[in-house]
Amino acid sequence: MSHPPRPEYRLLAELEAAFDTLVERCEAVAATFRRRPAACWIFGEPEPVGAERAAEWLRHALLDVWYQDGQDGRATRAHIGLVAANEPLMEAVAEANAAKAALGALLARIREDAPSLIPEAKAVLPFRHLELHDHLRGQGLARLHLKQCWRHIPVAEAPVARVRLAWYTSGRSIKRLTVREAEHKLLKLDSDAAHVRIQLRRLAGIPEGEPLAQVQRQAPLMRANLFYREPLEDGRTRRAMNVALPLFVPAPDGRLPDHNLPQPTPPEARTRARRRDEKLEDEPFLPSLRVYRYR
Repeated sequence: MSHPPRPEYRLLAELEAAFDTLVERCEAVAATFRRRPAACWIFGEPEPVGAERAAEWLRHALLDVWYQDGQDGRATRAHIGLVAANEPLMEAVAEANAAKAALGALLARIREDAPSLIPEAKAVLPFRHLELHDHLRGQGLARLHLKQCWRHIPVAEAPVARVRLAWYTSGRSIKRLTVREAEHKLLKLDSDAAHVRIQLRRLAGIPEGEPLAQVQRQAPLMRANLFYREPLEDGRTRRAMNVALPLFVPAPDGRLPDHNLPQPTPPEARTRARRRDEKLEDEPFLPSLRVYRYR
C-alpha cells in the first residue's frame, strides 16, 4: 500500500520523537538492571564483574551511538557480553527493541521519501541528549551512527542451559548482477587502464544473460549458540544468533548459564571447511569489482 509523502519538517519531528523514545528506553534498561543487579559477563574482562562496573558497562553499550574518528562508516562497534535478566529487565529490553524497530522503520521511510533529510538528522539528533556524548565535546559536531541506534538487542526467548560463543569470519553478502550492470560498473573505473580493458574483454566473452555475483566480505563477528533448558513450543532445542550487543537471558535466579570464553581476537584464517555446495567459482571473474561467476 502506497503512502503519501509527508513534509520534511514532520518527518524530522517524528524522527526526533522516535530517537527520544529510544534513548529513554535504553536508559530504562540500564536503570532496571542497576536497581536489581544480577550476574553479568563482559567479553575480555575477568570474572566476576562487580555490580557497579556491570551497570556502567551496560549503559555505555546500549547508548553507544556515535562514530569514532577513523571508523569505517559501514562498521559498527561490538559490546559483547551476557546478562542474567529477571522479568522486569526482559520487559524493559523488549520495549527498547520495539523503539529500535520503530526508529529503523522510520529511517527506512525517510531514505525512500526524503533522503536529503538524513544528514540534517545526524546533525540535529545528538544535541537532544548532550549528556550522551560528553566525550565528544570540543571535537566539533557529534556524529551519529544510525545503524548503531537501531540494531537489535539480542535476547533469548527462554531459559538457557549453556551458551557457546565463537568468532564467525566467513560472512559475506552476495548481490546478483547482470552482464550489462557489471559492464556499467567497469566503465565507471578508468576504462583506459590495462586491467580494466582486460576485464571488459573477458566480460564480452560470456553470454549476456548469464548472472554474476558481486561479493562483499563482512567483518568478523561473534556468534552465540544457545542451548535451551527445555525444547521450545516448535520443538527447537537450540538457536544461533549474532551478538554485537549484550545478550539478555531469562534467569529468575539471577545466574548466568554455563558459557565458554572465546578467543580475544578473531582468527586470521578461515576456520570452517568450504561447503561442498559452494555455488561460486574460487577465483573472481572481475577482480576490480569482486565479481564471480556461478559454477
